[in-house]
Amino acid sequence: MEQNAVEAVELGGNIPDFSLWGMFAQADWIVQAVMIILLLSSVWCWAIIVDKVRRIRRISAQADQFDAEFWSGNSLEDLFDRVRRNPDHPMAMLFVAAMKEWQRSVSGTGKIAMGVQDRLYRVMRVTVSREMEGLESYLSFLATVGSTAPFVGLFGTVWGIMNSFQSIAVSHNSSLAVVAPGIAEALFATAMGLVAAIPAVVGYNKISSDLGRYANRLDSFADEFGTILSRQLDEEEH
Repeated sequence: MEQNAVEAVELGGNIPDFSLWGMFAQADWIVQAVMIILLLSSVWCWAIIVDKVRRIRRISAQADQFDAEFWSGNSLEDLFDRVRRNPDHPMAMLFVAAMKEWQRSVSGTGKIAMGVQDRLYRVMRVTVSREMEGLESYLSFLATVGSTAPFVGLFGTVWGIMNSFQSIAVSHNSSLAVVAPGIAEALFATAMGLVAAIPAVVGYNKISSDLGRYANRLDSFADEFGTILSRQLDEEEH
């Protein structure tokens, strides 16, 4: 590094700054734009990852608590009265939606409307789909960054290397002091692409796996609850 600085001084140029900020400040505006895009993408990816991980942990804990209450043997009507005003997690929303449809299907005379079982399953499927769609929001951004960030960084790399070759042509000097700044900027852009892509890919795979297990849990609960309501329907019809 000291030898490079000496060569730069002998050439009458400034000593290049190889700090992170220095490489950014000395870079071509196109390379700077690439770096800014990758930095903002990385920050947004981390925000999504942290938010999703915290939310999945919260709704999983809430589902555990609700599941214990549901199978405690207490009346489903009492449980419905407690959670209907503020169903704050998907499993509670699924339960409330099904119970509301069940109550609407019972006429004032106590008779069960036709097709109630199909409607109950349809309501639960729609609720699961809607809740999972909300939980999966912004995951496509993680997938996009994970697949494209390395190529965006590579574009900055190619552009930086092109600038290095232009410096050689202008100065008619192929010493390391001439090409080092451009190469450093190019490698910095590549590194930023990887810094953005790797957490995005890991986060996407982790969150998708956790959400897949949670969706299976909701589906299992919907099937079990549907079985309970179907059994009660058969009892009331007979």
